[in-house]
Amino acid sequence: MTAPTVPATRTAQALEARRKKTEDGLARIKDTLEQMIKARTPITMAAVARATDVSRTFLYEHADARSLVTEAMSQAAGRRVQDRVTAQAEIEASWRERALNTEAALKTAHAEILAQREQIADLLGQIRDLQTEWSQEDITRIITDNGALKKQVRELSTQHKSLTGKLAAARENVRFADKRIADLEVQLTEQNQDAT
Repeated sequence: MTAPTVPATRTAQALEARRKKTEDGLARIKDTLEQMIKARTPITMAAVARATDVSRTFLYEHADARSLVTEAMSQAAGRRVQDRVTAQAEIEASWRERALNTEAALKTAHAEILAQREQIADLLGQIRDLQTEWSQEDITRIITDNGALKKQVRELSTQHKSLTGKLAAARENVRFADKRIADLEVQLTEQNQDAT
């Protein structure tokens, strides 16, 4: 009477152990898939099997496991598409900003060029005005005065050089005289001490 209950108990225990192993495997698969999605790791059946320590057969044949992996693959694919869209948007924003900066710099350059052209035109007009105001006699007189001034500058430079040399010699003489005076004061002091 008791013999039939033993195999039933063992069978129940084996079924419970198998169910527990399946639940543990499914929990590991779920955790691993969440980590892979967060880390943006490529999701494949082989990668999931290695990371969760389950067989690929289990992933393909168990409906819940296959569903988890398929759903994670879809989610990862959607995230990859979103990442590409975001990256493309960032690149476009960067190029748009560069284009706006370049356009602003170009406007500034054009304004500066225009201002410089106006200044050049004004200066050329002033030169023409100056050329028309001076007669040939004025120009000759200015050239003569300029030559005389250059001659005076040369003469003053020569005088300056000569005076600088004389000043250096005078300073050397003063230093020598100061030294001689100091020596004489020492001699007088010694003679006064000897006399007393």
